[in-house]
Amino acid sequence: MARKKKATFKEQFKALKNLPPFLRLVWDTSPFYSIVNIGLRIIKAALPLAILWVAKEIIDEVIRLIEFKGEGDMTYLWTVVAIEFALASLSDILNRWIILIDALLGDLFANKTSVQLIEKAASLDLFMFEDAKFYDKLAMARRQTIGRTVLLSQVLYQMQDMITIVFLGVGLIAFSPWLIIILMLAVIPSFINETYFNSVSYSLTRNWTPQRRELDYLRYIGASDETAKEIKIFSLHNFIGERFAELAHKYYNANKKVSIKRATWGSILSVVGAVAYYGAYVYIILQTVSGLITVGMLTFLASSFSRLRSMLQGIMNRFSKIADNALYLQDFFEFMAIQPQIKSPEQALSIPQPIMKGFTFENVSFMYPGRDFYAIKNLSFHLPPGEKLALVGENGAGKTTLVKLLARLYEPTEGRILLDGRDLREYSLPELRLAVGVIFQDYVRFQLQARENIAIGQIDQIENQKRIEISAVKSLADSVIQELPAKYEQILGRRFESGVDLSGGQWQKIALGRAYMRDAQLLILDEPTSALDARAEHEVFLRFSDLIKGKSAVLISHRFSTVRMADRILFLENGMLKEIGSHDELLALDGKYAELFKLQAQGYL
Repeated sequence: MARKKKATFKEQFKALKNLPPFLRLVWDTSPFYSIVNIGLRIIKAALPLAILWVAKEIIDEVIRLIEFKGEGDMTYLWTVVAIEFALASLSDILNRWIILIDALLGDLFANKTSVQLIEKAASLDLFMFEDAKFYDKLAMARRQTIGRTVLLSQVLYQMQDMITIVFLGVGLIAFSPWLIIILMLAVIPSFINETYFNSVSYSLTRNWTPQRRELDYLRYIGASDETAKEIKIFSLHNFIGERFAELAHKYYNANKKVSIKRATWGSILSVVGAVAYYGAYVYIILQTVSGLITVGMLTFLASSFSRLRSMLQGIMNRFSKIADNALYLQDFFEFMAIQPQIKSPEQALSIPQPIMKGFTFENVSFMYPGRDFYAIKNLSFHLPPGEKLALVGENGAGKTTLVKLLARLYEPTEGRILLDGRDLREYSLPELRLAVGVIFQDYVRFQLQARENIAIGQIDQIENQKRIEISAVKSLADSVIQELPAKYEQILGRRFESGVDLSGGQWQKIALGRAYMRDAQLLILDEPTSALDARAEHEVFLRFSDLIKGKSAVLISHRFSTVRMADRILFLENGMLKEIGSHDELLALDGKYAELFKLQAQGYL
């Protein structure tokens, strides 16, 4: 694995620019909780100085009363004791409420950013999800939606401690400015150590993102209902387990090396800090023994110095961690900054209602990003309204790519696609997605209710039970659903309790129901019936043809007995149009289609 340059202190400091937009996100999540949190922390920040001063007064008053041998007036003593009790109780109460508000605000923030991530991912281009580097960015951004509550608490505690330090620092400076200098010498070494090793840890985590994603994948396929059959049949558990262990051990060793160095240098530099601290402590003791300050003042100064040292060390270490987390936060903002290439123009045209002329491919070519060959090359044809067009060709011929271009999931690399004589890119993208319904061969088996699985085809109609049931009847899914224990409310799949799994053919009928949910002008079926036998598929397509009269349709199937029902058949070979015409016309042409049709027909003899 190629090593990348680790994040420098300058880069960490630069990453702090992510904090303002982060805090704006927090504020937008809940202004009320944000205000309450800040108010409670300001009050909490002032309490340590007050408590230490009251403790100083208690000690001095006790020593004064000792001189009177218990006969002096103890009113003031009990007053300051009561004040200290009240301040300590208030501090504890504030701390509990701060923790509560932090947790609530953190949960709301995680929910908000998770929704934003989902919405952002949905807006991005399909080809991006076929790129490994994009997946790395997505994986890093996804982790930030659940781990940033820690950063939120760190930033708020940083602000709170800085206010406290201002109060305590004033007391020390009034006594001796040298104590502040000694204090800085006590904390700076460990701060430098933490800053350096945080940058090393960030570099390690970022550089290992592809490998960590592979670990997540191996962990998933090694224990998943979707892979369980293959794992058992092919005895893959040892292969997957050993591969996971090997990769995980490499990451463990890399992390172990950094952790040992961090602990070693941290131990050495902590001794330096301790020497500086006890030097200041000795100085304060000598001042007390000399009678220059009272025992109460000794306690106040020693406690203030100790608290300041602890807080400064915490602030500096936390600063490094905040900068470190801000670097990770940058992953989220970088992902959110990605812009889709396929989007609606500013003055988008509305999709014609109804479509009058249809779709036209004019010399369309398409090459996948990172590839050096065309998936579709110089393709031209016309799909008029109401026509059923079948796409035929061997695997890899470009059939699925063609329908993705038609639905504008991809943009042509060359040429253009017209809708009613206007470039498809001129139309509103959301309206186009509503006008085109697609069911792919690799449709998703959502572990949701049966009714929800069908409603996915037109999700804004999820409460329209009548429409869902009509769609199920049209796709023959109703016969499957009626046999389920909870009918339309039945959870499908085994992931959740009381879920029921379906056979491949049953799932396909559910998926086909999604096509009937959509009131689309163009319906595309990309081999969604491949799990059905030839007779069942033939019946499904016959039913499909009857139910979509007046609408355009594109059908993809490897069974020629099915595609012959289409008005025309487009035969693709290596991404280029080889033949086009009706079934009878292509047979009469006696070309590649006729050859493959006859070969397949012989298999049924």
